[in-house]
Formats: sequence, C-alpha cells, structure tokens
Amino acid sequence: MIPKSSTIPLALANFDQLPDVANVREPTVCLLYACSRATVWRRVKKGQIPPPRKFDGTTVWNVGELRQALNG
Repeated sequence: MIPKSSTIPLALANFDQLPDVANVREPTVCLLYACSRATVWRRVKKGQIPPPRKFDGTTVWNVGELRQALNG
C-alpha cells in the first residue's frame, strides 16, 4: 500500500489539462516548484512565483499565471 503522503495530487497529475482559469492550492505549487511551503512564500515575496488569491477563504494560485511564470 502506498502511503498517502507519497501520492501525487490530482491537480498536479492533470496540470497540463487544466484550463488557465483553474486554481490550485499550496501543495500543488510546492510540487510544481519542488520546494517547501516556506520557500514558496519566499519566492512569492521576491516575485518569482505569482501571488495567490483568496477564494472562499482558501489560498489558491491561478494555473495560467503559474504556467506563465514556469515558462518564464
């Protein structure tokens, strides 16, 4: 049995198929950039990762903005 912590989030597994208007949460951003939560926030502060938005009280990142930043 595979431990839950080692499974790939569905949003990451299907990232290429998500529309640009979709949003993803912090765990997906951490995996996209291969870094910790703290590093994600440091990179947001430096402008290296697009800033998140609050959506219904949840912090999310726009997929289109992440794609643009990753393709830089």
